[in-house]
Amino acid sequence: MNPLVSDRFVDFLLYDVLDAPSLTTLPAFADHERETFDLWLGACRRLAREVLFPTYRVMDEAPPRLEHGQVHVHPAMRAIWKELAELGVIASTRPASVGGQQLPLTVSTLASAYLMAGNLSAYGYAGLTTGAAHLIEAFGDAWTKETFMAPLYEGRWTGTMTLTEPQAGSSLADVQTRATRTDQGHFLLRGAKVFISGGDHDVTDNVVHLVLARIDGAPAGTKGISLFAVPKRRREGDAWVDNDVSISGVIHKIGWKGLPSVALALGDRNDCHGWLIGAENSGLRCMFQMMNEARLMVGVNATATASVAFHESLAYARERTQGRPLGVVDATTPPVPLIEHPDVRRMLLRQKAIVEGALCLLATSAKYADLAEHATDPAVRERSRLLLDLLTPMAKSFPAEYGFESNALAVQIHGGYGYSSEYLPESWLRDQKLNSIHEGTTGIQSLDLLGRKVVAGGGAAMMAWREEILSDCARADEAGVDRARTQSVRDALERVVALTGALGARGMKGDVNGMLAHSADYLQLASILAVAWMWTRMRAAVAGRDEAFARAIDRAAMYWIATEVPRIEVLARLCESAEPSYLGLDPADL
Repeated sequence: MNPLVSDRFVDFLLYDVLDAPSLTTLPAFADHERETFDLWLGACRRLAREVLFPTYRVMDEAPPRLEHGQVHVHPAMRAIWKELAELGVIASTRPASVGGQQLPLTVSTLASAYLMAGNLSAYGYAGLTTGAAHLIEAFGDAWTKETFMAPLYEGRWTGTMTLTEPQAGSSLADVQTRATRTDQGHFLLRGAKVFISGGDHDVTDNVVHLVLARIDGAPAGTKGISLFAVPKRRREGDAWVDNDVSISGVIHKIGWKGLPSVALALGDRNDCHGWLIGAENSGLRCMFQMMNEARLMVGVNATATASVAFHESLAYARERTQGRPLGVVDATTPPVPLIEHPDVRRMLLRQKAIVEGALCLLATSAKYADLAEHATDPAVRERSRLLLDLLTPMAKSFPAEYGFESNALAVQIHGGYGYSSEYLPESWLRDQKLNSIHEGTTGIQSLDLLGRKVVAGGGAAMMAWREEILSDCARADEAGVDRARTQSVRDALERVVALTGALGARGMKGDVNGMLAHSADYLQLASILAVAWMWTRMRAAVAGRDEAFARAIDRAAMYWIATEVPRIEVLARLCESAEPSYLGLDPADL
């Protein structure tokens, strides 16, 4: 059976690379130890392999349908949801005071990768519900916490993030949904939302939408956006009544087919009640908490989707016989497994380098998140926050973009079977494409990285990142890693730092196009460096592991640094020169 994610690799990340048990010295995680981490990992592995993965294909083949205003999903989802809720997946990282287990995000992230790899659509209900409940936990008042947060964390209801509007897309400054104040403590909302994942279903009795809207009279742009909790059904006395949230359509997606995406109409009867979360006109600031969490969740989803396909193609390459070794012309000799062919090994090693490099990047980001929130030293919290903010656009986009390539390689290795629906790789390829669009496209992430994160605070985050990479290169040198490799990473780092300074200087002078026109190339080169850093960390930490495992880590590190790091220079030249092919293009000429 497909393992979904490598247990041995996850244990290596947690205990050799990231030293997760060190987090138990922090008061927030004092009740945990390695044994509790392993118990949680084991429970999630079993649920993923025994419950989620066996339902993936049937849910992919029977997408949600809209009948008489109600979205119906595959009936298997109800049993899955019960198991997810009973295990405690929704509130696993939250405090005991709200019903959680207060696990480090570092551990939860790696455990959730199994669930996502097993059935990403099924996990999507839980991930969105966690984010919605945490938003209310952070910014809601006592009434909204009691009314909405508790049922969400308990799994009695599910939650959504309801941002996008048909006319605005990703431009939240153009949100038009209105909120009218009443004298009864709630607002009346009216507007349209689209692409709302989990926006309606028949798995639970209620859905709580976290909606961005403008209170009447609010200023234009993002400064006039507020946040509201809007349930599908609201309580009136002892009854639960329709809250005037209707489904105007179901989106027919190429992937993630088990999780409905819907268009919502709010307040068609002028009876859609919403309750303010946080202060008026600060909705986007509040929502950024859920958005940033969702960006990392999308990164894990992308990595998990690439991982399950990698393990599928690896097993297929070991079992499927075809052709003969290079140089063998005797047709009477038996065919060899695909993995014996050098080009197949190239594709498998590239998949491994992408999947495991991405998983290490996400787990590292999760540890920074744990330290940013829970470290006792304020300086450690601030440094960790800087690094987390810097890495988030890369941790979201790299797994999605390179993960799509990795999934395509899985299809390629399966040959003609790969592009047939009788085999699973084609469905994972479809799923993967959504991840470069979910929670901010790759272009949006690139503008965030170059336009904000690397230049914020005079480049403080960039300098902290430089120190981290140099420290890990020195550790790798001490571990006996080939000095040429670590020097290649150091040289690439300095090239990126210098490029960042030059582009930032352009922006300071008002040349915004010169700074940002090649932001996608900048995001790619920064991501290549980030993953080279991860492979350097892993190579330094692998000493003492069994020989075959250590050799595989060494080969993947060698591959990434030899084949990808040199591309940083090419991409840097494009950024540096503000290469003008599309900048100067007249749209009429296309």
